[in-house]
Amino acid sequence: MVGLKGRAHYTQCLPPAIASIGLPVTEDDKDVFRNAMADAKPLRAPARVPASKPKPKPRARFARADEEAALFESLEDDIDTTEHGHGAALRFHRRHVGRRTMRKLTRGGYSVQGEIDLHGMTLAEAKPRLREFLQYSVAENRLCVRVVHGKGLGSGERGPVLKNAVNTWLRKWGNVLAFVSTRQVDGGTGAVYVLLQPE
Repeated sequence: MVGLKGRAHYTQCLPPAIASIGLPVTEDDKDVFRNAMADAKPLRAPARVPASKPKPKPRARFARADEEAALFESLEDDIDTTEHGHGAALRFHRRHVGRRTMRKLTRGGYSVQGEIDLHGMTLAEAKPRLREFLQYSVAENRLCVRVVHGKGLGSGERGPVLKNAVNTWLRKWGNVLAFVSTRQVDGGTGAVYVLLQPE
């Protein structure tokens, strides 16, 4: 018969169901157990799922958003361009005006704080009126205004005379940071949103 210490050690090696009975363990029991276990091989550990999944490679979220917005804008054609051929959109910005600002302006994201309608005026009438309007708007700290120039559909072979003149004038005035043709609901290619630099 084994001592208490040896019995306790051996009992720990037995299956819980046998060890819990509490019967005395003899040397013969040990030999039988050893012989039974002689051919035993350890089981292969099953493949385990890693504790933490590998993190995906970082992606430039804002760059992806810029690409998606550019794709959306390229697919969104102005109906006037399709129907009339006189609907070339106007677009201009100073070098320091960023792409996000231009996207916001193109989508009509700035609140229009003033408007002038030059449609039907001659060039001689339109230029001083536009200059006065822009000077007043800058003095009033307006950020975004709308200039209606018309589409020039009645100009025949000359093309949109007033529209082309407005395109040239706005580029020359220093307080004009950027301008783009408006959304369809605001006049489409017959008007522009103008972003101004307050003084």
